[in-house]
Amino acid sequence: MEEHAQAFLLRDGFLLLGTALGFVLLFRRLGLGATLGFILTGAVLGPFALDLVGDPESKMGIAELGITLLLFIVGLELAPTRLWRMRHEIFGLGLLQVTLCGLAVTAVIYLFTGFSLEASLALGLPLGLSSTAQVLPMLQSAGRLHTPFGERSFAVLLFQDLSIIPLITIIAAMNRNPAVPSGPPGWILGLETVAAIVGLILAGRFAIRPLFRLIGNLGEREMFVFAALFTVMASGALMQALGLSTALGAFIAGVMLADSPYRHELEADVEPFRAVLLGLFFMSVGMLLDLSAIAERPLFVIAMALALIAVKSGIIFLLGLAFRMEWRSALALGLLLSQGGEFAFVLFAQASNAMLVSTEAASLFSAIVTLSMVTTPFLMMATRGIRERPARQEERDAPQDDGANAIIVGYGRFGQTVAQMLIAADIEVTLIDTDIEMIDIAGDFGAKVYFGDGTRIDLLRQAGAAEAELIVFCIDGDQLTVPFLEAVHTAFPDATVHARVFDRRALLRLKDAPVSSMAREVMESAVVLARRALKGLGVSLSDIDRAESHYRGRDKERLSLQYESGDLKTARDRIITQRPRGRRET
Repeated sequence: MEEHAQAFLLRDGFLLLGTALGFVLLFRRLGLGATLGFILTGAVLGPFALDLVGDPESKMGIAELGITLLLFIVGLELAPTRLWRMRHEIFGLGLLQVTLCGLAVTAVIYLFTGFSLEASLALGLPLGLSSTAQVLPMLQSAGRLHTPFGERSFAVLLFQDLSIIPLITIIAAMNRNPAVPSGPPGWILGLETVAAIVGLILAGRFAIRPLFRLIGNLGEREMFVFAALFTVMASGALMQALGLSTALGAFIAGVMLADSPYRHELEADVEPFRAVLLGLFFMSVGMLLDLSAIAERPLFVIAMALALIAVKSGIIFLLGLAFRMEWRSALALGLLLSQGGEFAFVLFAQASNAMLVSTEAASLFSAIVTLSMVTTPFLMMATRGIRERPARQEERDAPQDDGANAIIVGYGRFGQTVAQMLIAADIEVTLIDTDIEMIDIAGDFGAKVYFGDGTRIDLLRQAGAAEAELIVFCIDGDQLTVPFLEAVHTAFPDATVHARVFDRRALLRLKDAPVSSMAREVMESAVVLARRALKGLGVSLSDIDRAESHYRGRDKERLSLQYESGDLKTARDRIITQRPRGRRET
């Protein structure tokens, strides 16, 4: 029996991963994102289509860990001070979005479907929530999660997670099933939530951080993975025990570790698990898509999905304008959050158990949620020309070979300094960037920046890289990979290649790349500031030079050892943390 179950597990895994790989590569190629590929995989293989993979509910239970891990990683990026700065968007924009969208969708259901008021509330309020699991990866892949637009989007999603508590309370208060207890009053749930959050904060400060410090001192990388997963699951389990959002607990745990020295290590350890489980989650969503329900009432499902998208996008657009967003950004926010969310499935099941809606209605509206999620990538792609600020054509010229000696890819704050240094040395440069707004501003200051993706070999060749002596990549180091830099070296062997990287981790990741040099983004400016600080303390110039030489030597030695081992924790003893003995007091 056990061998039989194992064979089915292997077969399901083979079918899901293989089919998902094909669909995701196809949709990525078409610019539609990975989410749609995962959902289609589940729909095709699930019980309502080919029926090759069964038991979507159990897979969904495991896959929901992907959402939990996603919120943990997002929490790692948001230090408590930054979160406090976002409080107005969270409790202002977020509160208004959940309330207005939930009530508006409830009104549509009540007026056009014949459902009772209680049933309309049980279906409409959950539909006011959006899909955190879909929106955050879309923001991450577009590089917009940490922009003002991304922060506002996340603020709304975070309040939606918080709003699950009152939504559970509302559905429990309308319970018609005498066999199902109504549960504790809402104010008790609220107190339990506050107590759980405070408990997680205290645990993060006095238990989790010392645990990671101990593991860091032992140098056991594998234990970081165990400890990271333990932290996520423990915080999620606490919230689940209280009937709350497991993802919210993981998010709080991430915030508590956001300003710790182990943030990057934790993010790197958890990310692979997050990616796999989140893909499995969307495959489970596709498997739960009741195609027969859609086939029986296709016009109803399509009409309700369109109404949901139209109502939510319209309300969020108006709220964005009210919060002083530029109209294009407000439109983008409305479309991005226009779909139903994964928590609607949970709340629909609760409403069904409470005899507020039938099982068939819950299944039908689950199909509506899934269909609305499918439309989001298409909506974002179809409206790109409207949402993006148009630029004058002459400032969007594609790169051309104008005989320049050097090509600089990326004209942000880093690339501007590099370009000015080269031009000051009488080197002719070609500048390339993809940021339309920055290209406009650069043009106002007399700089000609070509529009284009400098990580494309054909575009570099078009810009004259075959004849150039120098190619400098001043873009975010995360966009560079060893295979890409090898391709550049192969295509343009006569050009010397240099690259900007963000930190030591990026240096290690690109250590095998065929580049002449890589510069860490803030290292040199930090050295300059340290020299000025020492001078302000009255330290002699010779001692300052000696301190800089000592630091650079230790850092170079540490980096060399890290290159050999491939482990960021190697040569920790080369970090200067103690004053040399025998030095005078300053």
